[in-house]
Amino acid sequence: METRNLTVIKESILLGLSGSAEQQYFLSVLFLCMYLMIVSGNMLIILVVGLNSHLHLPMYFFLSNLAFVDICFSSTTVPQMIVNILTDTQTIYFVGCLSQLFFFIAFVNMDSLLLCVMAYDRYVAICHPLHYIAIMNPCLCVWLVAGLWLVTYLHALLHTVLMAHLSFCASNNIHHFFCDLNPLLQLSCSDISLIVMVIFIVGGLLALTSLICILISYGLIFCTILKITSIQGKQRAFSTCGCHLSVVVLFYGTASAVYFSPSSSFLPTSDTILALMYTLVTPMLNPFIYSLRNSNMKRALQKMLCKGARFQQQ
Repeated sequence: METRNLTVIKESILLGLSGSAEQQYFLSVLFLCMYLMIVSGNMLIILVVGLNSHLHLPMYFFLSNLAFVDICFSSTTVPQMIVNILTDTQTIYFVGCLSQLFFFIAFVNMDSLLLCVMAYDRYVAICHPLHYIAIMNPCLCVWLVAGLWLVTYLHALLHTVLMAHLSFCASNNIHHFFCDLNPLLQLSCSDISLIVMVIFIVGGLLALTSLICILISYGLIFCTILKITSIQGKQRAFSTCGCHLSVVVLFYGTASAVYFSPSSSFLPTSDTILALMYTLVTPMLNPFIYSLRNSNMKRALQKMLCKGARFQQQ
C-alpha cells in the first residue's frame, strides 16, 4: 500500500455533523447562539473581576483565568465548525489541522488543571481559613497559573509532534467537526502503538493527577463541612461544592469517555456528541454556575450594571 506523509497531503475533509440542509442550518444557528453566550458570559466574568477591587482574591483570579480559557477553548473549534456548516466547505489544511489540535489539547488540559487548582483553593479556604491569605498569596497564584500554562503547552506540543510524524494513506475524511486525536489516528496507516501509549500514559497521568487532587480536596472539604454546627453554613458550603463538582463530573466524564476508551471502539457519532458537551455546554454553564450563584459576583455585577445604566442616562 502506498503511504503518503502528512507533508504530502495538503488538506483533509471535516465531515462534521450529518443531517439535512435544514438540520445543518438549525445546528449552525444553535451553535452560534451558544458560542456567543460562552464569549459574552465569560467576558463578563473577566470584566467584573477586573473592575472590582474587592474581587481581587485567589478564588476570583482563578475564576477569571478559567473564563479566559473557556473562551479560547471554544474558539479553537466552534467558529470553524459554524463556518463549515454555513459555507458548505469542509476542507481544512493539515497545517491548520495540527494547529487546531495543538491549541485544543492545550486549552482542554488547562481547563482541567484550573478546576484542580480551584478545588485546592476551596480546600485551603474551608479547611485552613486562618492561613488562607498566607498560603494562597498572589505570588503563588501567579506562579501556579504560569506553571499550568507551561505544562499544558509542552503536553500539547508532544502530541502534535508525534501526530506530525504519522503517515496517512487511506482517506483524508475526518469523522468529526474538528481535528481531534482519535479521528486522526483512525486515518493513519503508520504504527500508532507508540502514540496510543503516550496518550494513555502522559495524558492519563495528567488527567488522573488533577482528578485525584480534586477528589482528595473535596473529601477533606466534606469532612470539615460535617463539623460545621450552623445548618445555613453547611447548606451554603455544600451548594458551592455541588456546583463545582457537577462541572467536574460533566467535563471529566465526557472527556474520559472520548480519550480513554480503546481506539477500536471509536464511534464517530457518539464521540462527536460527547465532544460537543465539553466544548460547548460546559463553557456555557461556567458563568451561570460560578457567577449567578455567588453572592459577591452578583453584587459586583449589579453594581456594574447600575453604573452603566446611570452613564447611559447622562
